Amino acid sequence: MDYFVLITVAALLFFGLMMIYSATFALGYQQYNQPTYYFSRQLLWVGIGLLAMVIFANVEYHTWRRFSILIMAGTMSLMLLVLIVGGEYFGAQRWLFRGSIQPSELSKLAIIIYLADWLAVKGDKIRQVSYGVLPFGILLSLIAGLIVLQQDLSTAILVSVTALVMFFVAGGDLWQIIAGLSAGTMVFAMLIVSSSYRLARITAFLDPINSDPLGDGYQIRQILIALGSGGVTGLGLGASRQKFGYIPASHTDGIFAILGEELGLLGCLVVIGLFVFLAYRGFQIALAAPDTFGSILAVGITFSLVFQAIVNVGVITALLPFTGIPLPFISFGGSSLVVSMASVGLLLAVSRRTMPEEEQPTKGKPRATHLGRRNRQTRLSNPRHAIRPKSATR
Repeated sequence: MDYFVLITVAALLFFGLMMIYSATFALGYQQYNQPTYYFSRQLLWVGIGLLAMVIFANVEYHTWRRFSILIMAGTMSLMLLVLIVGGEYFGAQRWLFRGSIQPSELSKLAIIIYLADWLAVKGDKIRQVSYGVLPFGILLSLIAGLIVLQQDLSTAILVSVTALVMFFVAGGDLWQIIAGLSAGTMVFAMLIVSSSYRLARITAFLDPINSDPLGDGYQIRQILIALGSGGVTGLGLGASRQKFGYIPASHTDGIFAILGEELGLLGCLVVIGLFVFLAYRGFQIALAAPDTFGSILAVGITFSLVFQAIVNVGVITALLPFTGIPLPFISFGGSSLVVSMASVGLLLAVSRRTMPEEEQPTKGKPRATHLGRRNRQTRLSNPRHAIRPKSATR
C-alpha cells in the first residue's frame, strides 16, 4: 500500500480541519451559540470518511468491478430521485435528507468505477464509432444531463472532463477526443449563455474592474482582498478579517482564500504542493497497476481529485470564472469529503497491485501484462517488465 498517499491525505485533512475551525467559529457562535458547531460536524465526517477509506483500501479493487453496473444504476436512481423530492438550497435542487447527501458528489466515484470497467472491456474497440465512441458519448451525455438538471454545471464539467481523460488513456483516438471536447464546450457555452446568473459570473470574470462591486463582482473582489491581505506569510492563524461575513461560503468554496489570508503565500504553496505530490503518486500507481482496469481506475481517481483542486484554486485566484467546486479534503462538506476519502481508499487498493485469481499466472510461467503486450493502444506504459516490485502478487 502506498503510504506516501496516506501521509499526503492526512496532511490535507489537518489543514482542512484547522482552516474550518478558524473560518467558522464566529459563524457557529452567531447561528448556533456554539463556536465548534461546524468543526464538530466536519470532524464527524472525517471519521466516516476514514471508515470508508479503510473499507475501500482493504477490499480487493476488482470486487467493485463486479458491481459496477449496480453502482451506476443506483447512483443514477439517486440523481433522478433528487430531481423529484430533493431539497432546494441556494437556488439549486441537489440535496437529499435535508442537505446531508448530494448525489452528484456520489456520482463522481461511481462514474469512474463504471467507466473504468466499461473501457477495460471494450479494449481497442473503443476507437470504433458504433462500438465505442457513440455509446460512450450517449452514456456521458445522459450522466452529465442529470447533473445539469440539478443546476450543478461545475460538477457536470468535472465529470465530463474526467471521463474524456479516461477515454484517452484507455486508447481513444486523439481526434475523437478533440471532437468530443469541442462538442461539449459548445453545449456548456449554450447552457451558460441561457442562464442569467452564469452569464453574470462570466462577465464579472472578464471585466472585474467595471463589474458591480456590490453585485456580480462582490465575491471575487472580497476573495482577492483576502489573498492580498495575507501577503507572503499571512496575518496569522485565526486572524482573518474577511471570514466575518465578507466572503460568502468562506468555509466551503472560499476556504482557500481564508487559508491564503491567514497563512499567506507560503501556506498556499504548501497545500498546492501536497496536491501536486498526490497527483505524482496517483499516476505512479496507475503506471504500476497490473491490469487495464486498475490503470484506468487510478487515472480517473487521481485526475478527478487534482482537477477539482485546480479549479477551486483557479477560481479563488481569479484565473477561472467563479464556480462552486469544493477544495478536496479541505472545504466543509460531508458528501464531498467522504467520496474523496473513499476514492483515496480505492486508489490505495490499486497500489497493492493485486490480480483476480483467474488472471494470475501459473508458477514458473511469466505473466504478459496488458500495458506491455496485450493492449498496445493504451497510453500507459508498464515499468514492471524492468523492475518487479517486491510487494507484487504473483
